[in-house]
Amino acid sequence: MNKQTKPLPRFKTEADERAFWEAKGSDSTQYLDWAKAQHAVLPNLKPSTKTISLRLPQHLLDSIKAAANARDVPYQSLIKVWLQEKVKPQ
Repeated sequence: MNKQTKPLPRFKTEADERAFWEAKGSDSTQYLDWAKAQHAVLPNLKPSTKTISLRLPQHLLDSIKAAANARDVPYQSLIKVWLQEKVKPQ
């Protein structure tokens, strides 16, 4: 299906582009021919992380490490999983 597409607008800022695509009536199929889309592989893409310092009582840290050891996962990964479970997107 070769349909005519509209030219993609130029945006001054990322915020302008975000507003455009979030607006009602902004349908990407008007600007892109998804039939010609190709699967992209990004093997080196890693989520950005921020290092923080968190002070915990020793007994709490020991309990977390024991729980992580029982699950055979690193304790920092277990903390991240628990935090993600508690902070669900709304």
